[in-house]
Amino acid sequence: MLANAKYIMGADPTRKVSRLFGVYDKNTGLALRGTFIINPEGVLAASEVNYYNVGRNIAETLRKLKACVYGANHPAEACPARWEEGDKTLTPSPDMVGHVFEALE
Repeated sequence: MLANAKYIMGADPTRKVSRLFGVYDKNTGLALRGTFIINPEGVLAASEVNYYNVGRNIAETLRKLKACVYGANHPAEACPARWEEGDKTLTPSPDMVGHVFEALE
C-alpha cells in the first residue's frame, strides 16, 4: 500500500519537469513514462521513454545504472546489451563494427 511507502514520492503539477525531459504530451496533458539516469556531473547517461500503457522493469533499470557506473570508471570499455556485473566488456574500435558477437565469444 502507498500508505506504507518508505521512499520519497514526487509530483509534477506544473508539468515543468515533464516538459524539461521532453515527455509531456500536450495533446493529452499527460506525461509519457520516462526513466532517466543522470550522472553526478549532471549529464544524462541513459534514458528510456515508454508510452502510457507500457510498464518499466526495475531490474533492467538497475542493470543500466550498474553499466553506467562501470562505464564511468572504465571509460575505454563499453558494456554490451544484456551486460551484467562481472561480464565481459568491449573495447570499441572501427574494426569491431559488425563483429560484436564474435568479440563477446
